[in-house]
Amino acid sequence: MKQTLSLIAFVAAIPAFAQETRQLDAHEHGVGMLDIAIEGTTVAMEFHAPGADIVGFEFKAESDADLAALDAAIATLRSPLDLFVVPGAADCTVTEAQAELESDEENEDHGGEHKDDHAEDDHDDHGHEDHAEEAGHTEFHAEYRLTCDNPDALSKITFAYFETFPNAQEVQVQLITSAGARAFEVERDTPILDLER
Repeated sequence: MKQTLSLIAFVAAIPAFAQETRQLDAHEHGVGMLDIAIEGTTVAMEFHAPGADIVGFEFKAESDADLAALDAAIATLRSPLDLFVVPGAADCTVTEAQAELESDEENEDHGGEHKDDHAEDDHDDHGHEDHAEEAGHTEFHAEYRLTCDNPDALSKITFAYFETFPNAQEVQVQLITSAGARAFEVERDTPILDLER
């Protein structure tokens, strides 16, 4: 149990470190990041992808169509087993799923606290549009927790994510298990991650 908590805590710390790194180096369009920790029957996942990969733009959404695209994307990202498909034999269920849009503007103006949906649209911008055009970086962030009753059957993950989001080209994966940490690159043309290799 203690090891489970330490692995889950470790995977929870990865995005914070990665976020600090990404703020120094702009994210790469077409490339998402997925951190996975598997311990016992628990699977914890953290996912980040550039806004351009998910909705096709990174500017501040103002039109009804753009706002609707963001809402639809967030709803889709809240269904992890539709995007990252595991073998049915693993008998996995989603116990937690969150998704939101983050931007450089929010990181600077709100001390790193991120808002779900579009609440930031209601405050007086004071020139934030110009700043957003200069920074121009938004990304989607999702956190998942699964319970898999037969974790030994977690032999692969099929990335239906690429079919859902045509602008996505690659996902960099960090996998943490009791056996250690491994890194993978999953690409659009070979969208299957073999967890047994």
